[in-house]
Amino acid sequence: MYLLLVESAAQTLREPIATFVLLLAIVLVTPPIFERLKLPGLVGLLVAGVIFGSLGWLKSDSETMKLLSEMGKIYLMFVAGLEIDLEQFQRTRNRSLSFGLLTFAIPMVGGIAVGLLFNFGWLAAVLIGSLLASHTLLAYPIIQRLGVMADEAVTITVGATIFTDIGALLVLAICLGVNQGDFTLLKLVIMLGSLTAYTLAVLVGLRRFGHFFFRKTGQDEGNQFLFVLLAVFLCAVVAQLIGVENIIGAFLAGLAINSVIGDGPVKEKTEFLGSVLFIPMFFINMGLLLDLEAFGGIFASIQLPLVVVGALLLTKMLASLGTKLLFGYSWPQFWMMWSLSIPQVAATLAAALVGYEANIIDIQMFNSVILLMLVTSILGPLVTTRFARQLAAQTSLTQDLSFDWLPLPSHASESFTVVVPVYNPRTEQSLIELAALMASYEKGRVVPLAIALAQSNMDAPQLERSMLHCRRRLQAAEAISQSFDVPLVPRLRLDHHVAQAISYVGWEEEAKVIVLGMGQSSRLGARLLGSVQDDVMRMAHCLVVVARLLTSPVQFKTILLPIENPSPDMLRVLRLAQVLAVANHCQVTMLHVCSPRASEIHRTRIQKQLETLAARLPTAGGELQIQVIVEDASMAVIARVAEDYDLVMLRSQRQFSNGFRMGTSTRTLLEQLSGSVILVNEPYPQRRG
Repeated sequence: MYLLLVESAAQTLREPIATFVLLLAIVLVTPPIFERLKLPGLVGLLVAGVIFGSLGWLKSDSETMKLLSEMGKIYLMFVAGLEIDLEQFQRTRNRSLSFGLLTFAIPMVGGIAVGLLFNFGWLAAVLIGSLLASHTLLAYPIIQRLGVMADEAVTITVGATIFTDIGALLVLAICLGVNQGDFTLLKLVIMLGSLTAYTLAVLVGLRRFGHFFFRKTGQDEGNQFLFVLLAVFLCAVVAQLIGVENIIGAFLAGLAINSVIGDGPVKEKTEFLGSVLFIPMFFINMGLLLDLEAFGGIFASIQLPLVVVGALLLTKMLASLGTKLLFGYSWPQFWMMWSLSIPQVAATLAAALVGYEANIIDIQMFNSVILLMLVTSILGPLVTTRFARQLAAQTSLTQDLSFDWLPLPSHASESFTVVVPVYNPRTEQSLIELAALMASYEKGRVVPLAIALAQSNMDAPQLERSMLHCRRRLQAAEAISQSFDVPLVPRLRLDHHVAQAISYVGWEEEAKVIVLGMGQSSRLGARLLGSVQDDVMRMAHCLVVVARLLTSPVQFKTILLPIENPSPDMLRVLRLAQVLAVANHCQVTMLHVCSPRASEIHRTRIQKQLETLAARLPTAGGELQIQVIVEDASMAVIARVAEDYDLVMLRSQRQFSNGFRMGTSTRTLLEQLSGSVILVNEPYPQRRG
């Protein structure tokens, strides 16, 4: 009986569902562990693949692993295309193409030279060159957080990604054709012609049909999401039918779908599915394919991996230097272009796997590419962080900036409106009081909004109970507002979607601010799919304030505003802090935590920038202080200092990077703060009035 049970258990563990359960557990547990060690989560997935592959629990040749890995590879290239902003590329097209040509051609030549130096043969050498020629915008979330997306050096690097990725994938397609043995000039012309026609069909036809489909389906996010998935995998299949690799079709689908879905919920759900399911499976499979003996042999004969990494870093540096000299960029911009263009993840890994499976490159070269990915995915973001801060520090703080979304009282219009959704009795009073403080200072009004979820039948008991709850909440809001000299305009809304209702009412009422409750969890920055706060921050046309208030806002006497980068982007948040300070006669402290390794010149510059930032505020009263602390572990320092303050105000960031949600300072800080917090989220730059 015991042997039968053991045999039955062993057979069950070999079933596809057991493999899938193990993969989900790896994806859930491994990345957070490695992120705590300050390593990318994808490194953890590779290591897990190596460990479980060596134990025999996962096999790269199993049908389950093949399917999930192939879907992950396709999805990885799709998200790489999805993250590229074609409109941004159009604004600096010529310079983007110039840098794209340099950062593709120079590493391509360098890679070919490496291949020939190590006797790989011309076909393998050309493929190695194409692997070095592409790049992944792994550090772009850092650029977003520090507010230097508009810098031209960043813009042309993002635009160059289109050129390098398409070029690298085209070279891969040619190499695969030549590797089949019957490749002729005629077949090359036919393939290039088919690829050109296919590219136009995807970029033009799919985009137009996508816009048409999204208009017809309206707010049906489910069908829109299914349309995106169908488009991705259909483009991948059609690419194979015309004789090129499916990842080319996936990348083109990403470029085409980009403008269709915009930055809406469908894009968020699409990236979410890839980041938590398909793409991690691909990296686990990459770990399964790693030959530990060969990988150990890398360190025995270190010449190849060292030369590959060195060639990549040197050739990308030459390309960035050429662009700097050609267009007169500064040294920080040069280092930004270099650091953004060295990470080798999406196109490089996908193409390396295809080349290895086609026997164009051997296991030693494949392992060297994995090592290249590890080195560049760590080095690139580190260098980007340093020089992005320098670029941000050089940004002029004296530029004109309108405060029309939060004007001075003497300039406030009669229509200044603060919308406050009310639902939770425990948080309603503090949120109404916060909105009333802002509206009172601005001589405006408060619109408490109660939303009842619509039902399929209007006589449903659930709807009647929901409407009764909404009316009670609006009555409570009116009672709370009696202690403030602020007009109250209650609104009751029946809708299927809470976040959409809030955003729509905000637009209808011409709101300047929307105030939301954060709830009990501080993990607002985590990967939340469909959370009301996250959706409103994405959709709203105006300022969104998300508050976790442990005491009444009228009792606040000290406000702490941590500032990582003293840039104009902080001015609106600082202005809101000033408004609360004037209303409560309290003190605002601007806090910057500076590394002990920073030079005295840098510390002095930061102090001056904070003073300039404060001087840009309108004269409206309220005590404003500046504090610079020289210590490591800035998050822990801020959390410690925050214990002595009534309120901490943070500027929120929403970040993605090739489908992987990146850890942010905002999220880390929220997890450490135990007191009252206000998270300020501005509309996208193009929406600011």
